[in-house]
Amino acid sequence: MAKDNVDLICDISELAGLFERSHSLADFLQSAVSIVAYHMRAAVCSIYLYDEQTEELTLAATQGLKPESVGNVKLKLGEGIVGTAMKDLQPICEGHGSANPNFKRIEGIFEENYEAFLAVPILLRGVMRVGVLVTQDPQPDYFHINDIKALRAIASQLAVVIENAKLLMSLHEARKQTTPAAAPEHSPAMVSFLKGTTASSGVVQGTAVILDGHGYDVLTVAADDETSPYTLEDFNLALQESEEQLTELQRHMEERLGDVASLIFNAHLLILKDMGFSGAMRKLIDQGTPADRAVSSVVNDYISLFAKSSNPRLREKVLDVKDLGHRLLRNLQQHGEDHGDYAGQIIIARELLPSDVLKFAAQSVEGLIIVQGSVTSHISILARSLRVPMVFVEKPEILDIDEGTVILIDANQGTVFLDPSEKILRQYEPLIHKEEDAPPEVFPETFTRDGTKITIHCNVNLLSDMEFARQNLAEGVGLYRSEFPFIVRDEFPSEEAQKLIYEKIFAGLPDKEVTLRTLDVGGDKKLPYHQHLEEANPFLGLRAIRFSLKNLPIFKQQLRAMLRAGHEKNLRIMIPFISSVDDFLAAKDVLEACKKELADEGVPFNPSPAMGPMIELPAAVEIIDELAQESDFLCIGTNDLIQYLLAVDRTNESVSSLYVCHHPAVLRAVYRIINAAINNDVDVSVCGDMALNTEMLKFLIGIGLRKISVDPQHIPRIQSFIRELHTEEARQHARKLLRFGTLREVNRFLSERSD
Repeated sequence: MAKDNVDLICDISELAGLFERSHSLADFLQSAVSIVAYHMRAAVCSIYLYDEQTEELTLAATQGLKPESVGNVKLKLGEGIVGTAMKDLQPICEGHGSANPNFKRIEGIFEENYEAFLAVPILLRGVMRVGVLVTQDPQPDYFHINDIKALRAIASQLAVVIENAKLLMSLHEARKQTTPAAAPEHSPAMVSFLKGTTASSGVVQGTAVILDGHGYDVLTVAADDETSPYTLEDFNLALQESEEQLTELQRHMEERLGDVASLIFNAHLLILKDMGFSGAMRKLIDQGTPADRAVSSVVNDYISLFAKSSNPRLREKVLDVKDLGHRLLRNLQQHGEDHGDYAGQIIIARELLPSDVLKFAAQSVEGLIIVQGSVTSHISILARSLRVPMVFVEKPEILDIDEGTVILIDANQGTVFLDPSEKILRQYEPLIHKEEDAPPEVFPETFTRDGTKITIHCNVNLLSDMEFARQNLAEGVGLYRSEFPFIVRDEFPSEEAQKLIYEKIFAGLPDKEVTLRTLDVGGDKKLPYHQHLEEANPFLGLRAIRFSLKNLPIFKQQLRAMLRAGHEKNLRIMIPFISSVDDFLAAKDVLEACKKELADEGVPFNPSPAMGPMIELPAAVEIIDELAQESDFLCIGTNDLIQYLLAVDRTNESVSSLYVCHHPAVLRAVYRIINAAINNDVDVSVCGDMALNTEMLKFLIGIGLRKISVDPQHIPRIQSFIRELHTEEARQHARKLLRFGTLREVNRFLSERSD
């Protein structure tokens, strides 16, 4: 019997829909097994949960077996097919389950009626045992390779929800032994202006929301002693409004950002529905505590427990709890007047995870101020793609200002005004309330004044960037940063989940060339759920291709997903951080192995994608001819190339002034790369910020570059510049720049041109 398409049951929005209708973990799991059984056309679907202390699996939900068996059927690690799948951390698919030597028949649950057996471990971060997802059917040999892939994709999503639920339940005992945390007194900080570093541009005004400060986060309410007007009825309404808003936010984010929005509000909803949370608030209200103070007291209690926990995953939930408290109080105090979001507010935090940036953007935050010394590239790129102004400052005293303080952020200049004067507000009013300009005219192709074709592709960070790519007539995707679905989620995205994302990239620009870069993590881009070594210098450590070659199962899943999504498409696969021909050849060998696997499985895929290295290390420049001979294309990542050539950490404000794209060493290295590509008849492009600088773009075109990739919002400006440029003028410009041996000479030449 034909089953539903794998894509359908892997669609995370369906799991999100189940979650929003559930009132407990047990309710959610029961709904999950029912819908999985339906899509798989399987007679039975069951979920077993694993207890690390007893090393025992317990049947937690089932569709098809005897309902009374839930909670009563228990298997030791390694016992039966289910226990064996859990022990070995591998799926087991049997056409005749009873023929498996590990099969264990359990009397009285009607299992004897089902012959086909498929058990898939539910694993967190690929290794942590959570449970087992099982399907069974009377028809022998009923389950096949696609069913294993489908259940693996669902299991990875179940793992995150179950972990959050378990973490929450583990707090209940600890909470009974603590007293609510009192909010410390905040003394206003005597500052009015701060200079920081721009992470994402824009000018916004709003009121301050402080997300962390004195030791751990606390939620405050109005500091008067008058009796609060809010009742139990008001609280129940605020609770209902909050749940409806979060559900709608999740649904909206799945539609807009299906690549990174995977159940991002599931922790909020779990906590909200937990009786230890909302029930404790009701109890305080019944005892006479005003509703707003009951909310604040319980939220502070949970914040304290989360912040002091030895479990790092629990500590990461601190902002989720405070965010939820913020929503409850806003809904309680302003019924019908807003949506509990951060519209009109600016968040100030010591540190944010990429998932936090995503959540706050979804909740209409005006801007973000981060109190730490360096601009981490991943959350900066994320904020830019989400169009949220963000500034990094090094003044921790901003965490001491009163909530509600008026703040003006000029993220174009990296400045922050606290409680700005009327004069400053008037000066900035035209920028704050700037009307959208008419979209500039763009053309489907770009030519210089003398008719030389320059191809403009776009860099893509999130699926939402594809809308701007289409609007600005990008001729293809020159760089898709595939790490964001890894960084923002709570778990490695499965092969199926990645395939769906890549397919949406191709669908965004049909019939265009699409370059997918393999996972680039390391440096300041760490996976919070993956155990990583503490490295003294992570920028020189286990980064990008080094990580992938050390973690082959992850690398192969990604390459398989790219090959499958690129079936009958113009697919290019880019390998980052290549320092030797050997690394690149090793990556090619893994790609060939993936092709063979897919061919053996009879799965459609792209048999001949173009493959090329990202040139961003000095070592790659030194062997550029050899790399060009082994490659289908070269792509110059100027951001990292400049950083490593000049030994300047571009995220370090102390030395950031030394990070210059027009340094003679940079100009000569880029010339050498492009010249090698031309001599070896290999396509070459630039995807770094160097192409956004018009003087440098003129240089690049002058030395023979004919393809660039930029963030889509920059395409109109760059196209307009190129259309006014003559290639002979660009060649003369490049020749002069290449003659200079000192930065002083280059600076003088460029300043004379700008006069």
